[in-house]
Amino acid sequence: MKKILKKIIISILTIEARVVLWRFKPKIVVVTGTVGKTSTKDALYTVFSKFFYTRGNNKSFNSEIGVPLTILDLKNQWNNPFGWLKNIFLGLAYVFLPSRYPRWLILEIGTDRPGDIQSVAKWLKPDIVVTTRFATIPVHVEFFDTPEDVIAEEQSIAFALKKDGVLVVNNDDEHAVALRKKIDCKSVSFGMGEMVGVRASHVETLYAEVGEYKKPTGIRFRADHGEMSGPVAIEGVLGVQHVYPVLAALAAGASQDLNIVKMSQAFNEHHKTPPGRMKIIEGRKNVTIIDDTYNSSPVAVESALLALCGLELPGRKIAILGDMKELGRFSKREHEKVGKMAGDCADLLVFVGDASAHFAEGAFASSIKKENVYEFARADQAAAFMLEHAQEHDVVLVKGSQSIRLEKVVEALMRDPEKKKSLLVRQEKEWEKRK
Repeated sequence: MKKILKKIIISILTIEARVVLWRFKPKIVVVTGTVGKTSTKDALYTVFSKFFYTRGNNKSFNSEIGVPLTILDLKNQWNNPFGWLKNIFLGLAYVFLPSRYPRWLILEIGTDRPGDIQSVAKWLKPDIVVTTRFATIPVHVEFFDTPEDVIAEEQSIAFALKKDGVLVVNNDDEHAVALRKKIDCKSVSFGMGEMVGVRASHVETLYAEVGEYKKPTGIRFRADHGEMSGPVAIEGVLGVQHVYPVLAALAAGASQDLNIVKMSQAFNEHHKTPPGRMKIIEGRKNVTIIDDTYNSSPVAVESALLALCGLELPGRKIAILGDMKELGRFSKREHEKVGKMAGDCADLLVFVGDASAHFAEGAFASSIKKENVYEFARADQAAAFMLEHAQEHDVVLVKGSQSIRLEKVVEALMRDPEKKKSLLVRQEKEWEKRK
């Protein structure tokens, strides 16, 4: 019964969303890929909102229900039937009543099961499609026959581009480059190599002196487009994974003839990165926490570990890693692979979840000593361990799939836990009810 009601609600809201698009005819940017969609969506909003009245997905609402909610500017009502009834009536108001509608919509779109994106592509016709990165072993592969099927599903929205649409291509990703060759449309590329439309160079980590020590505070790089360049500094995050969303947004803006210097200024003035994506959080005992707890996949963990390895800090490097879910038959191999990489990077490893033994097996094949590898079943156990064993000036990377709830570890370690509502992921009441 619950599934039937859900389908009815999705159908009604989708119809309302389609009518609203027909009525107001906004320009649409769609973000697709298996990694980095939400950060890219937020970066696109930073650029386009500087020049136009713009709306983007709330958080990571990228599903068959999330897309209509964004188009209709409605909230997720979780398990509240009266809330969903209210949404339906609010959607009707958008359909029939006078209102001011955004000129640009920024829509993140993702897949959990085969056909998810293809069903949306039947009625959503983007003006711009932005590709992020397509991992060789993507998340959700458990529900597909092959990894290539996941990538094909994610890419299917690009074939719905309008005739005069633009494909914004991550030129450092082979799957995105291959997609560009399949579609006859205008394209703009971005990346860190030569011969791209928008290129990043001089990427570096920013540090601040704190007494006798230094702490990371963010990243900085230069964005080049043609003969013009714009410096970009992003405070409070780490890793090259935050460079690519900015490049994607600048490339999309460049496709609309927006000035790269002014676009770069938007990031320096008011860009906010989403919680749980390589965010720097002050911890107890002068510990530096790198909070990457939104979700996890092999390619995302590898990027996070590379950022941890590259830090120039006096304290220990610690990685707290939770299960990478929905990997199906690839799970054991990928956990072992990540475990070895973590062991070659960190001084102390803490693995959490059902796959912790696979993590550990990989770590034991690395350079780390066995006595510095710990396994726990739950996040609260890992949090208790870290409260006892954290040392001054440690830098702690925390990353795992949503269901592992490693934000609880960050909450336990953070210096100002009263700020958790604004700094951490999954702080809504619905998530608090889940143990």
